[in-house]
Amino acid sequence: MELAPPGQAVANRGAPDRIACCLLRVSEPAGDKQIYNIFSSSIALSAARCLLTYVLLPLVGGLVGALPSVGPAVGLPLGALAMVFDVRAVRRFFQAGHRWRWAATALYLAVMAMVASLMAIDLSHLL
Repeated sequence: MELAPPGQAVANRGAPDRIACCLLRVSEPAGDKQIYNIFSSSIALSAARCLLTYVLLPLVGGLVGALPSVGPAVGLPLGALAMVFDVRAVRRFFQAGHRWRWAATALYLAVMAMVASLMAIDLSHLL
């Protein structure tokens, strides 16, 4: 992970970075130890969410498949949680001043668009 130089304030970044930091409410870069803890917890939370979404729910879903509203009722909160974690991850990239922050942001925005469309489908099934 390549970080911004120590002590580089958000105000010293370019205009696009300043705008993104303002939208994400990032004021100052985090310290090295804080950045390591942030990325470690992010990976652990993402792994737990993926296990729940892609392993546990399909197994349990087969058992309760007779209830058509169970999938959307579970999918909506999980989708909302995924969106929160995605925004937090983008914040972390900007807070760390990571050199791949813009590429990661593009990837996260694409994932968020897909999650939003799945949430819309789930919501239409519930209504």
